[in-house]
Amino acid sequence: MSIKQQYAGFLDSKLLWKNIALFELSQFDLQISDDFIPNQLPIQIHENEVLGKRVEHFFEYFINSSKNYKIILKNLQIFKDKITIGELDFLVEDLQQKQILHIELIYKFYLYDPKKSEVALERWIGPNRNDSLLEKVTKLKEKQLPLLYRPETSATLQELDIKPNDIIQKVCFFGNLFVPLSYQNKKIYHLNNDCIVGYWIHEEEFTEEKYGSYLYYIPQKKDWITDPIHNEIWYTFASISDQLNTQLTKKKSPLLWIKSSEDSFSKCFIVWW
Repeated sequence: MSIKQQYAGFLDSKLLWKNIALFELSQFDLQISDDFIPNQLPIQIHENEVLGKRVEHFFEYFINSSKNYKIILKNLQIFKDKITIGELDFLVEDLQQKQILHIELIYKFYLYDPKKSEVALERWIGPNRNDSLLEKVTKLKEKQLPLLYRPETSATLQELDIKPNDIIQKVCFFGNLFVPLSYQNKKIYHLNNDCIVGYWIHEEEFTEEKYGSYLYYIPQKKDWITDPIHNEIWYTFASISDQLNTQLTKKKSPLLWIKSSEDSFSKCFIVWW
């Protein structure tokens, strides 16, 4: 996939929530317009750069292309006794409101597991069950955002003539949500339903009887952000089953792009758990 296609996927991404009362975290809304992608995209990204870093490049490019904002600094590492204790993602000047913003950028994929908990928000987990939405929110509130007020951070900001108490903190938390197949037409509570981009099934449910007539592709994680319509290589059920098994035996839940017709595509995680 091209950088332009990945950037288009970033621009099409949605904030995971809009109501500040949910986590008491204010979202920074990019207010993206449909015609924002130039023909030539001057973003330099190394081939091996992971998805999270790619999203940082896309965010930086968007902000730099905006007339309303200006990046003061990014990825500011904070040290204590020569040991890194954390990092501030972005300090951004809002040129319209005359404010300085500290923005933590998050881009996550979560699956809804109804069996995990009685509490709905506790059911959102990573594809391999090694992270969760609430764990990330807790880290933001208890570690990443309070970093701004550490004395070590104040000393660094003082060199820029910036006082931490003059900075407004926001998160830019994008989410791609996947629900069980049986939940596809159900409304979810608390979170932005526009973030639902696909579904998930257990590996034993991926049978030739149900899925044998479609074509498939397993994208690299850096391409998870991309629309499957741009993909040109597709595999049959038999071919993709071998590729799936390789990952599933390693306790990895792969993302599968499914092509059911020339203009119909879907996204599905096949989970090992």
